[in-house]
Amino acid sequence: MRMVAVRPRRWGLWLLTLGALLLILPSAFGVHSLMGWSPMLLGLVACAASLPLLVAGAVLRRRYLKGQLARD
Repeated sequence: MRMVAVRPRRWGLWLLTLGALLLILPSAFGVHSLMGWSPMLLGLVACAASLPLLVAGAVLRRRYLKGQLARD
């Protein structure tokens, strides 16, 4: 199988991981400000930005597989 929609899925997973780490950062390490921004806010933004990338990756992969099955 070809590497279809790897970049959106990879970036989405990285952003989701970063967002989750930023969400637990204040309680785990006592960090309450990153360059003047709240880690909770940055974590929520990263998680929200990851969702369209993950959905786009899934849609592109499904579209590719559907096209492959129709050709066979």
